[in-house]
Amino acid sequence: MIVLVARYYGKPGQGDAIEAALKQMAPRVAASEPGCLLYHACRSQEHPDQFLLYEQYVDEAALQQHRETEHYRQLVEGTILPLLEKRERDLYTLVVGQPPASTEQRAGE
Repeated sequence: MIVLVARYYGKPGQGDAIEAALKQMAPRVAASEPGCLLYHACRSQEHPDQFLLYEQYVDEAALQQHRETEHYRQLVEGTILPLLEKRERDLYTLVVGQPPASTEQRAGE
């Protein structure tokens, strides 16, 4: 299990545009990336141009596939990155906790 934590530092006043793009990204990830088990984006309450993304992937191949999708290229590389002053990313291995239920399990709830 690979965990990606990303921090987006938007240019002043760009928080709403970044949020809008992230809201477009999430359903596309859910619909077409079975290797992405969790895709969460959070907006800072104190700094509205800052975001924290928390993503879980089944393996390195799933993370690589995510980065090669058309929606990643369009929304992250094409829309979000130009709105940022800085982006930080860190990869982790899940050591405690359980991964979220798979898409098939969630559909049966």
